[in-house]
Amino acid sequence: MVTIYSKNICPYCVLAKNLLNNLSIPFEEIDITHSPEIMEELMKKSHMMTVPQIFVGEKCLGGYDSIHTLHKKGELVGLCK
Repeated sequence: MVTIYSKNICPYCVLAKNLLNNLSIPFEEIDITHSPEIMEELMKKSHMMTVPQIFVGEKCLGGYDSIHTLHKKGELVGLCK
């Protein structure tokens, strides 16, 4: 299962969700706009300080730039199954 952690005013979050939707990859979105404690937990897991953060299970794929690169290489859909 793909999980995307996002904030409500984040253009890269919108781009990431649009990419996943366009590829028909189902995902669960967790809005952390008002949840600094979740952001702190994510930073410990992913070592990233930004959103979106996209996970497949416990594996962090990164943010929008990372999944866009994976898509261009033809690898994203296979990683999300």
